Amino acid sequence: MFNFISQLLRSSPAAAPAAWRPVALTSGQRQRHGRWLADEVYLNWLAPYFKAYHLQKGGAGGRRGLRVELLREPNRQGALFYYDASINPGNFRHFFEHIGERIIALGYHCACADGRTQTHEHHTENTLKQFFKPDPTDCPYSGQCNQRFGLITLDLLSVNGQPLLIRLVSNPIENSSFAPAASFEALLQAVFDAPPPTPATEAKISAYKNF
Repeated sequence: MFNFISQLLRSSPAAAPAAWRPVALTSGQRQRHGRWLADEVYLNWLAPYFKAYHLQKGGAGGRRGLRVELLREPNRQGALFYYDASINPGNFRHFFEHIGERIIALGYHCACADGRTQTHEHHTENTLKQFFKPDPTDCPYSGQCNQRFGLITLDLLSVNGQPLLIRLVSNPIENSSFAPAASFEALLQAVFDAPPPTPATEAKISAYKNF
């Protein structure tokens, strides 16, 4: 399973070429997502994923509960938030959209939202990608541009129609015109640090099986 996921995350050639195309929510999807937000269903996973991230970072990650893996690459940091059957596909897509909304609330704008489907020999891979840039503001003391957490990429990867994971990656801008970026850990705290779910929010999970 690990090798399969590693291959998916690398740029591997597809059997049929696929182009990125803009993705936008339909009117019905926006209405359902609005109800999902009003019901605060996202509280069922923000704090639990945040806890799973810190357990994994501290070397105590296990097979119980939600699963998170760390990504460390030159000039990039990130995390993989794996889908769990207890969430259901509809909620996982809502959750993906909500992470993007929480990033925008930190002083970002979504520069593009695209999707593509790649057909491989033994599976079909669908990826939704959102790319976020910090809004242009200056740091009051240095006069440099405030890049906040750097450039941010958010992906939702599905295989054969089933969600697999959400990938969140930050990429600091290395340029003297920009103030140093805040850490990825600070980004995770800003996005995922939230109150734990309540019995009322847990009871609403099953109402959003479809996006």
